[in-house]
Amino acid sequence: MARDLSILIVEEDAARARQIIDALIDAGWNDVHALAQTSALERAIKMHDPDIVLIDVANPDRDTLEHLSLISGTKTRPVAMFVDQTDDDLTQAALAAGVSAYVVDGLQMNRIKPVLETAIARFQIMRQMQSELDAAKRALEDRKTLDRAKGILMRQRGMSEDEAYKLIRKTAMDQGRKVIDVAQALVTAADLLS
Repeated sequence: MARDLSILIVEEDAARARQIIDALIDAGWNDVHALAQTSALERAIKMHDPDIVLIDVANPDRDTLEHLSLISGTKTRPVAMFVDQTDDDLTQAALAAGVSAYVVDGLQMNRIKPVLETAIARFQIMRQMQSELDAAKRALEDRKTLDRAKGILMRQRGMSEDEAYKLIRKTAMDQGRKVIDVAQALVTAADLLS
């Protein structure tokens, strides 16, 4: 794991925050910032732009988790949350908020390194899966657009599907454009004219 990561700690107890910082430095992470209140998290994230957020709270509540999902950038960085106690609803809310690691029974200094490494790895896996899902959705939308464009040409010009595709492809090559861009332009023009 890269040790040049910037870590933002949310811990209201100053002595405990110092212990966490020391544990992170011992684990090889040196760019560490501490924050005492979750209410200042948005400002701290903008100021420090951390690679990972570590939150240590005794009793999380649904409002805190919703607030975290809105401001912590759980979609752009891993968040590890250590709690003293929880219930099924709070656990599900934490996962829905995008928390990468949700550890019950509090933060123990000897567990910081493996939990953060796991949170980072899980976040990267989830981001890769989301990226692949987004690419698959785009490909499906592109396919639908191309099929629609071919259908327009088939109806308007009495062409076969293969001929319609070849015309779209030739037009794209002649204009130095992508096939999907030509197909989208054709669909847009047909929508305007109908």
